[in-house]
Amino acid sequence: MAEKGAGESVKQTPSAAEKQLLRRRRELNSWKQDAARLRSRNLLTGLAIGAFVVGMFSYTILSVKQERVLEELDNEAKIHIMRGPRTGANS
Repeated sequence: MAEKGAGESVKQTPSAAEKQLLRRRRELNSWKQDAARLRSRNLLTGLAIGAFVVGMFSYTILSVKQERVLEELDNEAKIHIMRGPRTGANS
């Protein structure tokens, strides 16, 4: 009986298969944690790129509208210049 008590207190060293299993479990846990961090980074990057694209699109549309307004003003100015000044003598 003394041998059983001494044998129970000594831990058995894990076999090669058990070591490999433990190593794979640790890798899987670290991958899960890394995946969560990576997912949040990807989300932030996607939102930043999306905000940039929307901003650039809005700026482009706004500048094109401004050019159209300026062209209309230029056309009106050309018409007024061609007609000449409106004075009492020539109207």
